[in-house]
Amino acid sequence: MIPRYTRPEMASIWEPQTRFKIWFEIEAHAADALAELGTIPKQAAKTVWEKAKNATFDVARIDEIERETKHDVIAFLTHLAEIVGPDARFVHQGMTSSDVLDTCLNVQLTRAADLLLADLDKVLAALKKRAFEHKMTPTIGRSHGIHAEPVTFGLKLAYAYAEFSRAKERLIAARKEVATCAISGAVGTFAQIDPRVEAHVAKAMGLVPEPISTQVIPRDRHAMYFSTLGVIASSVERLAVEIRHMQRTEVLEAEEFFSEGQKGSSAMPHKRNPVLSENLTGLSRMVRAYVTPALENVVLWHERDISHSSAERMMAPDATVTLDFALVRLAGLIDKLLVYPANMQKNLDRLGGLVHSQRVLLALTQKGASREDAYKLVQRNAMPVWRGEGDFLQLLKKDAEVKKHLSDAEIEEQFDLGYHLKHVDTIFKRVFGES
Repeated sequence: MIPRYTRPEMASIWEPQTRFKIWFEIEAHAADALAELGTIPKQAAKTVWEKAKNATFDVARIDEIERETKHDVIAFLTHLAEIVGPDARFVHQGMTSSDVLDTCLNVQLTRAADLLLADLDKVLAALKKRAFEHKMTPTIGRSHGIHAEPVTFGLKLAYAYAEFSRAKERLIAARKEVATCAISGAVGTFAQIDPRVEAHVAKAMGLVPEPISTQVIPRDRHAMYFSTLGVIASSVERLAVEIRHMQRTEVLEAEEFFSEGQKGSSAMPHKRNPVLSENLTGLSRMVRAYVTPALENVVLWHERDISHSSAERMMAPDATVTLDFALVRLAGLIDKLLVYPANMQKNLDRLGGLVHSQRVLLALTQKGASREDAYKLVQRNAMPVWRGEGDFLQLLKKDAEVKKHLSDAEIEEQFDLGYHLKHVDTIFKRVFGES
């Protein structure tokens, strides 16, 4: 985790003290279940809670023990015994390390997902607000980066809103998929521990029992989780790249907010750069970078190996922390985005009416021209305008073959900007409902 791109609430999920607290809760809840089943004394389970519930675990001490044992869970249990005393011998009865590690990881991932879902709500709120603000602000739509036909800036934001709505649905599903608990012992057979212990721990930790585990919770669940984060990151970057394009000097249809005292360049005082959008592109690349190891972690040997472990120790905190930061940054960027409708109109008019070429094409076909002939007539008048040699409307009016099919008034009718925006309300209702 890089402090520059880390928000405290998400970071706290991955701190050692939080991890050891979750480990303790898993062990203590398991002890409660074991006590109810008569496997261990009820007083022992009670003592575990009394002695360690409010304890601050000594991370340095655990690290010291691990340097000798070369085993993190054993190091923790040894330190826990130092706190609890003799009754600690009843802790971890019939359990294996993965029961603690995997259940803890899934608790952390669900908590992280909850924060990310809240972040997505912030992004959605900002997009909805600005979309309605610019619902009918005309701008040029581009395909291949080239002027195509008119859209509105509100439609661009509505598209992003729909995309992040899907992201939210996917993350809800990914959270549910990863919210499982395994307390099934070595190789997952429950030979040394009753399945009722797992059910008790799962309920206490806000999870559900894993239907069948080996010695680890199946990693296809985690692969789906991190893949979902990767898709969300791609949506972040798609919107960031759109903003970067719009802020180009030659375009300047929208621009990141530039605060008082902000500097764009150490060398050129005039610069106002899209630094937030560029930052989001970089952060999105890092989140996506963890998708491949998550997919590869699915492939473990037999009932268990630890080839996934080292990767997860890095990817789980880094991917969630990075995406958390990126989503909050994106929400702020959209909320404060500077929008320039006059420049949008200027760019819309830049090609001298060529954006209406399809309407003229269709009008000609409706008046009897074949599609092939209509296309040739429109294109031969469009190409001079493309080169800066005339006005499209005037050239069409002077074309005798065009005039065989369309009067001046009928030609002019095809240049109505409002025609392109007549279904904006319909699209908004599809995206936002009747609000």
